[in-house]
Amino acid sequence: MEVPRSDEREYIIPIRAKLVKVQKYRRAGKAIKIVKEFLVRHMKVRDRDLNKIRIDTYLNDFIWTRGIKNPPTKVRVKVFKEGEIVRVELAEAPDRLKFKKAKLENRNKKAAEAGLKKKAPRTPAGAEKKKPEGSVAEPEGNKEEAKEKKAAVIEAGNKMEKAAANQSKHMTKGLGGPKTKPIRKALAK
Repeated sequence: MEVPRSDEREYIIPIRAKLVKVQKYRRAGKAIKIVKEFLVRHMKVRDRDLNKIRIDTYLNDFIWTRGIKNPPTKVRVKVFKEGEIVRVELAEAPDRLKFKKAKLENRNKKAAEAGLKKKAPRTPAGAEKKKPEGSVAEPEGNKEEAKEKKAAVIEAGNKMEKAAANQSKHMTKGLGGPKTKPIRKALAK
């Protein structure tokens, strides 16, 4: 059940004035907090709870792009209120983020297509279908078509397995488990 977006507004949030007072190595994180505090004040969030503000991943990327020491001085955002939760998105995404967004949507679309095509249930190699005694033998043309269909099904299954493996490869971070420190044998004597 989706809550309709009742209240939609657009703001330009000034960040520079409050960032001057913060250490350089903490500025991007503080910029995120400044955005949340601004929206808590202007969107009338109950109890001034910062946890009710949801920042879009692209807005987060936009703030962190130039590094932790040098976030943008102001940000133009679109704000939607869904019940008590306030969602924040970038109003004008730069070309770099537009490309990233399109690439991600395309990847999700391909994954959905691969997920919709389901594999045909496999039968054991030794199991064969029994023919009723009164059946007439099939002509050779149908046998060839059946072989071609079987080969096509196997090939499609291989393609889907390859696509699923490729997708899972991009989802996981690495091959092994957690990294451990090397043991210094020279000092262990």
